[in-house]
Amino acid sequence: MRVLVTGGAGYIGSHTVKELLNRNDEVIIFDNFSSGREELIVGGKVIRGDLWSKEDIQQALKAYQPEAVLHFASLIQVAESYAHPAKYYNHNLRTTLNLLDCLLEFKIRYFIFSSSAAVYGQPLKTPIPEEHPLNPINPYGATKFMVERMLQDYDRAYGLKYISLRYFNAAGADPEGQLGECHQPETHLIPNLLLYFLGKKENFMVYGYDFPTRDGTAIRDYIHVTDLARAHVLALDRLVSENSSQVLNLGSSRGYSVLEVIKETERVTGLTRPINFGQRREGDVPVLLASSEKAEKYLDWQRKYSELYTIIKTAWEWHRSHQIGRAQSGQC
Repeated sequence: MRVLVTGGAGYIGSHTVKELLNRNDEVIIFDNFSSGREELIVGGKVIRGDLWSKEDIQQALKAYQPEAVLHFASLIQVAESYAHPAKYYNHNLRTTLNLLDCLLEFKIRYFIFSSSAAVYGQPLKTPIPEEHPLNPINPYGATKFMVERMLQDYDRAYGLKYISLRYFNAAGADPEGQLGECHQPETHLIPNLLLYFLGKKENFMVYGYDFPTRDGTAIRDYIHVTDLARAHVLALDRLVSENSSQVLNLGSSRGYSVLEVIKETERVTGLTRPINFGQRREGDVPVLLASSEKAEKYLDWQRKYSELYTIIKTAWEWHRSHQIGRAQSGQC
């Protein structure tokens, strides 16, 4: 297929681009490089464009006439969304509306959306199924919820078919070492921990040590980014073959506590460093765990790399290889 990938130079987007290229799809990466990185491009055609500009989108669609669009480009920092909600509502909603309207204009029928388990808010049950009530508790999650609602209406009124993929914590790095996670600033647990072990961060803080969990620290669902990328490709195939919109969770089907992640990191790296403990952050819940049974059955999706050891090992190898020539600057 000929596929346009917005945010294709980002973390999850770049891994998905690689999966598409591996099966000889024609890939067009559309990115403004505000957070995407050129070093994460492994092939395909690249358009330096901005979703704020309908003209940029129209030019890309006219030039390449993709059959489907995978949409990863968005702002993703939960804490920042609390502090600057207008920034998140403006960016995540307006840019997606621009994109959807252009898809209708060019009669593109298939759309894969990078959503989030943040749409669920405080879980009423775990693991969380897709039919769980949607009640996001931060502006970031609210924007994902609103886009999903927009997609329902665009399907009903205009026939735009979509699959919305809700996932928790993407982690790890390309097993072949080409790609990895590099956000500025970095807010995710595993890369922050690895950067600390590499001496690129001065300290590491565990937020909350009195949760009602097996060791007092929060439990989260981690999914290897390559398994996640593969699920996007499978979703695209299923969307085209079934011509039916769906919402699917993507997770690992088990949770790990923060302390368990730290202990496994020590095992992988052979290093230990002192850990600081602080109070819980606003909105943190004890356990977040996805039910992925629907995705496993609907997509015939199997996870290959999502054991915690493999997640940390691939991320460690990528971060360590990218340390060469980079001083203690906090860079990836």
